[in-house]
Amino acid sequence: MIKELTDIDFFQEVEKSSLPYLVFFWAIWSPVCISLGHILEEIDKRYSDKIKIGKVNVDNEIKTANEFDIQNIPTLILFVKGEPKERIIGSTSKEFLLKKLKKYLYQEKEVKKQFAHKKSKEK
Repeated sequence: MIKELTDIDFFQEVEKSSLPYLVFFWAIWSPVCISLGHILEEIDKRYSDKIKIGKVNVDNEIKTANEFDIQNIPTLILFVKGEPKERIIGSTSKEFLLKKLKKYLYQEKEVKKQFAHKKSKEK
């Protein structure tokens, strides 16, 4: 489920995440944002074990929108360990978005595999 992020909980939520965190800066009055929101819901259902998705309503959470210099909506920012890694501005397709996210979706799995392999060698 996509979490509604606020000025109050944004940094705590995104920085503490062990998974990559995709943040959707949007506005309720934007048809493009509404459309992209449906795509993000699909991605969230399919990849919820690999990535977290949150959304920031730029009309309500002005401080956070300003912090990340959001000039256009929709804007997507992907955070890894609290650091912004990718920024996508404007309308995008599900295919393009998944292509951009692919290296982050499977990166965590590979790290866990390497750690498990290292642990088994130590025994």
